Amino acid sequence: MFQTPNWQCVHTLHGHSSSVTSVVITPDGQTIVSGSSDSTIKLWNLNTGEEIHTLAGHSQGVTSITLSPDGQTLASGSKDATIKLWNLSNKEEIYTINGHSNIITSVAISPDEKTLASASEDTTIKLWNLSNGKQIRTLKWPVEIYYGLDILFSPDGKILVSSSGDDYVSLSAVAFNLATGDEIWTKHWKEGMDSVYAIAVSPDAENFATLHSRGNIKLWNLYTGAKIYTLAETSMGDFCLAFSPDGKILASGGWDSDSEDDSREPGIIELWNLDAREKLCSLLGHSWGVYSVAFSPDGQTLVEVMKILSRFGKEIYKRGKFCIIFN
Repeated sequence: MFQTPNWQCVHTLHGHSSSVTSVVITPDGQTIVSGSSDSTIKLWNLNTGEEIHTLAGHSQGVTSITLSPDGQTLASGSKDATIKLWNLSNKEEIYTINGHSNIITSVAISPDEKTLASASEDTTIKLWNLSNGKQIRTLKWPVEIYYGLDILFSPDGKILVSSSGDDYVSLSAVAFNLATGDEIWTKHWKEGMDSVYAIAVSPDAENFATLHSRGNIKLWNLYTGAKIYTLAETSMGDFCLAFSPDGKILASGGWDSDSEDDSREPGIIELWNLDAREKLCSLLGHSWGVYSVAFSPDGQTLVEVMKILSRFGKEIYKRGKFCIIFN
């Protein structure tokens, strides 16, 4: 393993008073949006690191945030079982959705900006009309689960891929046809304890990737669920995955399982060349495990959420620069 030499740390930011649970970059690449267990959402200037604005309204911690493709609308899910829509132009709340009976675990907006999807610990996925917040339909996982973890729209907007969990470990993935609400395929990994911790859909809407507890990454056909190949074993414990916008690089984040320091979980990001099916590099030096990763629209910046004891921080990797942001 090695640390790529052209990435360097440039600054550190402070702001949230509790765990950072979700982070995204606006389509123009200028703003970072972060959701936190302190019940707020913060906007940051990516270039200067300055805090721009704080969105407040949830009564409990924010668990998930997502942006519309045009970057104008932000959706947030919370432990208070509500979903809020925000106008990022005027920084005001648009409306609140009440429909789930338990914690919201994930929210996603369709590529055509017409549909909002939400997953909850009430074991349902709900689809909503983004323009007015009216419910379209409820989807049920076809396998027994404890709660839903992630939901992702395919880039063509035709498929919704979900992952579900049991005791904080993802065990299943299901793909739904959004035109009919019917299940397309189901993958269940409970047998053999080859649990899945993360899932990501490729930008071309052809494949999806899964990060497994046994230390490997697998690529699958999005439309059939058939396995394409398995990447070499990773050297880390597993948390998150993200495709680069061109679909050529896959970033995986977690903690360094080879570390000899038992007092903490040093974080690691590994970048994979999917054409060559080999590791490009490992980004080291994190104090704690990497919880979430996301690429900027131009593929030049990688944002991560890093686990720090009972809190989370955000780190940004940039080609030519390496920025660290902590709450």
